[in-house]
Amino acid sequence: MISLDALGPNGNFRTRNRLTVTDVAGTPVAELSLVPKVFVTRAMSALRRATTLPVRERLAALARAADVFVNANIAGLSFADYEHAVSRVSGVPLSVVRSATAAIVAAAEQARFSAFQARPTGAVDDWRDERTTLGSAVWTRRGDVFAVHAAGNHPGPHGLWLEALALGYRVAVRPSRREPLTPHRLITALRSAGFGDDQVVLLPTDHDAADEILRAADLGMVYGGDDVVGKYATNPNVLPQGPGRSKILLTRDVDWRDHLDTIVDSVSHEGGVACINATAVFVDGDPAPLAAAIAERLAAIPTLPPQDPKAVLPVAPVESARAVANYLAAQAKSTLTVLGDVVDELGDGSAALRPAVHLLDRPDAPQAGVELPFPCVWVAPWTPRAGLAPLRNTLVLTAVTGDHALVDALLDEPTISNVYVGDHPTYWLRPGVPHDRYLGEFLMRTKTLIRS
Repeated sequence: MISLDALGPNGNFRTRNRLTVTDVAGTPVAELSLVPKVFVTRAMSALRRATTLPVRERLAALARAADVFVNANIAGLSFADYEHAVSRVSGVPLSVVRSATAAIVAAAEQARFSAFQARPTGAVDDWRDERTTLGSAVWTRRGDVFAVHAAGNHPGPHGLWLEALALGYRVAVRPSRREPLTPHRLITALRSAGFGDDQVVLLPTDHDAADEILRAADLGMVYGGDDVVGKYATNPNVLPQGPGRSKILLTRDVDWRDHLDTIVDSVSHEGGVACINATAVFVDGDPAPLAAAIAERLAAIPTLPPQDPKAVLPVAPVESARAVANYLAAQAKSTLTVLGDVVDELGDGSAALRPAVHLLDRPDAPQAGVELPFPCVWVAPWTPRAGLAPLRNTLVLTAVTGDHALVDALLDEPTISNVYVGDHPTYWLRPGVPHDRYLGEFLMRTKTLIRS
């Protein structure tokens, strides 16, 4: 059993109240210490009293943490053992876990570059800059303490909150009960690299105390479904990270056959679990041949346990997989199933979630907005007359088109976060470009300063 202590402002803390973390087959893997609300309150107060490290020290510490994260033995696990455990616990394919952990390492190493990409060109980040003698905007924090309610469906999002550390925030992370291994390892590495115990903390806790983490912070970020987004939508101090509902649009001037690889990869590349996986594909023309071609490709993906290096599909406990399949069946009643049979049991109490393809008969069908944590795609017809309405509320929209006026309209649409024009998969991302706007846009503000 892996022991995952809470990481408080006075060091590791092992509680009597512990949660058993199991793998997808139900086998116990780890024990996670759950802290009470009073511990959370005291930890958040300690973060508020702490002093931020100077910028050079914290950026150097982030770079050292990347090395510790990969090379140290943490909680009794080597890096390879940790990645294997994450795959077994979360059900995310091992290849996806490896890609995500590499992205976390890159985020730590390049924190200076990524975090400061959001700074306005007219601002400086240090009041001592010579430009302030004539008057200049200075980029400053909106607060001192940042709270994160972490995601558990994919390790990758843990690379994002490292930018808050780079910008000088003290950070409190409430890990997901589904996959607490990544934040525990990352925060342990950060502390080993030079961040004090009162600079970054791990606070596993129940829902009541989780609200206390956000209440006691200056700003927060939460991951979850539509219910989470709705809960915090009107709170200006909380940044919700919800479903992506990423989409692909192919207009009449292109041949979808030339882009089938990109379409299929966009649906399945991350195991279908990420918000940047394509949920819906719209085509100006008959969508049936495209749906059939997507289904043929996806049907060839093998069913394998998540820790197999060749695994592509996510795995879940059988009961959870059946619940997902039942929900999909209820949502898809008025659609044509092109590829189904979602649950494929592995014989150990777990099941792979196999791809699903459904054909819609109109662009505004509500099913196109249903996002599920496996390769599940809705293929629908679209015409210019349908306009932007079916394409709204999208994290990433890949538009394979030569219509420049349409591209202008997509960029002007406020509910579409990112637009990829041409043969680019929806999962494309690199350090320095915003995932869902720059985090620095939320964390920072500008002040005017003139000095003698």
